[in-house]
Amino acid sequence: MPDTLSRLEATIAQRRLASPDESYVAKLHAKGLNKIAQKLGEEATETVIAALAGDEAELVGEAADLLFHLMVLLAEKGVALEQVFAELDRREGVSGLDEKASRSE
Repeated sequence: MPDTLSRLEATIAQRRLASPDESYVAKLHAKGLNKIAQKLGEEATETVIAALAGDEAELVGEAADLLFHLMVLLAEKGVALEQVFAELDRREGVSGLDEKASRSE
């Protein structure tokens, strides 16, 4: 797992325990899963808009926001980032078309 994402996962876990007045992550956590999912959706939309109309720096910033909010959502659901990487490793070398077809069977 890349060091940056490992550190971010640990930071998110720590900040979920903070007061909502002290931490954005704690504030999201206090608002619950629906708010976190909504925020992730907003960030995904902003990333798409930046990809289509923005410059590279804007896309990089929005992509960082998207990854951050995805990690907040994973933490809220108790899913470790390592589980996501294991799934990516499992799919490595498998055609995307074949992998998608296997999910619909």
